[in-house]
Amino acid sequence: MADTIGKEDRKVSEPWDVPELIPVRMLNEFTYCPRLFYLEWVQGEFEDNADTREGRFQHRTVDRERERVERDPETSEAGMIRTTSVLMSAPEEGLIARMDLVEFDGHTAVPVDYKRGRVPDIPGGAWEPERVQLCAQGLILRENGYNAKYGVLYYVESRTRVDVPFDDELIHRTRSLVQELRKTAARGQIPPPLQDSPKCPRCSLVGICLPDEVNYLAQRVAAADRIRRLTPPRDDRVPVYVQEQGAYVRKSGDRLQVTKDGETLADMRLLDVMELNLFGNVQVSTQTVRELCQRDIPIAYYSYGGWLSGITVGMGHKNVELRLHQYGLATDPVARLDIAREIVAGKIQNCRTFLRRNHTDPPKAALDELKRLRNKARRASSLDALLGIEGAAARVYFSHFAGMLREPWDWDFTGRNRRPPRDPVNALLSFCYALLTKDALAAVLKAGFDPFLGVYHSVRYGRPALALDLQEEFRPLIADSVTVSVLNNGEIKEQDFVRRAAGVALTEKGRRKVLEAYERRVDTSVTHPVFGYSLTYRRVMAVQARLLARRMLGEIPRYVPFVTR
Repeated sequence: MADTIGKEDRKVSEPWDVPELIPVRMLNEFTYCPRLFYLEWVQGEFEDNADTREGRFQHRTVDRERERVERDPETSEAGMIRTTSVLMSAPEEGLIARMDLVEFDGHTAVPVDYKRGRVPDIPGGAWEPERVQLCAQGLILRENGYNAKYGVLYYVESRTRVDVPFDDELIHRTRSLVQELRKTAARGQIPPPLQDSPKCPRCSLVGICLPDEVNYLAQRVAAADRIRRLTPPRDDRVPVYVQEQGAYVRKSGDRLQVTKDGETLADMRLLDVMELNLFGNVQVSTQTVRELCQRDIPIAYYSYGGWLSGITVGMGHKNVELRLHQYGLATDPVARLDIAREIVAGKIQNCRTFLRRNHTDPPKAALDELKRLRNKARRASSLDALLGIEGAAARVYFSHFAGMLREPWDWDFTGRNRRPPRDPVNALLSFCYALLTKDALAAVLKAGFDPFLGVYHSVRYGRPALALDLQEEFRPLIADSVTVSVLNNGEIKEQDFVRRAAGVALTEKGRRKVLEAYERRVDTSVTHPVFGYSLTYRRVMAVQARLLARRMLGEIPRYVPFVTR
């Protein structure tokens, strides 16, 4: 079959600036799943899983093996030169690649691509994405003057070479996919998720893509019971909290160490660290900050009393497309109100449920009023009206909050107050809300948002308004729940607080107890009311942040808050 696709076909109308040279690795991703390509290349998304980590490890091992092969002349055929990590481009083809290995013999070149695992049991011994990627490498070699008639896929686990001939059909298919890739990227619209595909479960970006969830909310599939739990239910890594004043956090090899006065207080693998939280006078080395930034591990800074000061992340998220939509939404009062209604209604619903479940004598009048305000929030005519509805609901809720506390002593709680909190209950609530803000901020940053531009909360200097938006529906489920449980279970006592001037604060020992209770809560599994599968609360926050992104990008018609029954 004659190839008719030339350079002129690459000239498309591009609202997005598509680079002239396409990495052949992205061509592989596009052939496998156009949405995966778009998430990685256009929106800058990436997430590790066991497969990607294993792939990097095997590549490092293979690289060392190839180096040993290079040093042993007996392994090479006469006249053949094997070169590893070959970077080469082809402007006419519009491609660039770093090839694992190229076998040169005069003007003949054979690209060799290393793949983890075993040879697939299919005709030809290779999947189409791998064949296309290898062919693209061959086209690059041809444009650079080499005779490349075939390539080799080397499967590490089975130690098998599979020859892939560069025939006319494969060349035409490869060039066609390059053009489709360019048009998809230039269009500026993410491809829809695959439907019920066996490719999804092993994809590292499945928790970002949310294929079944998006298809259901976008009404592409009718049955909720077809939604698979593809997102990992929990994060096996752990948050690290350092409260010891004068402590020093350092990196030692691949481990994180916390020391003070020459004594090691903690020692753990960096691989096991989810986030680093520093309270008060705690020092951290520059090498540690740089390493955590490279690993995409956030560092949260608090005052000694627990006030969140800020978060350090790496280069930040590369999803410019999402931020453009987020900024556009800020000028669309109708769309903002649509999302804000759901956020506030979800919060009021969760407050009502929490009060109903935990009050010693559930007040019917208050429950009825919260139900009325929830319904009113869904019909609010403006953001100002919605703010008034939320305020009214908060007054009803907190006027009955003390009825959920079962300890015999008087906690002097009459309602919500802060800056500073004037009683122990409010001190607990404020500290838990700070922890919740940190987790919500991490979730929106991970999703690619600008955290300071909210939908419901107004813009205010230094305030992460969007993180505050996301945390609203989780306030009663996480922060209020921790407050009530540590008091009712006797984990926190009067001696765990200290009075300072007009305010009340937790002691260091008290904060440690609350941190333990908070982590137990966010690590608790809960069933998602829409999707029907179980996740930890921390994972749920991440899913909700992604759903908010899908709403802003126009993939789903409305944002669905997380509510309990």
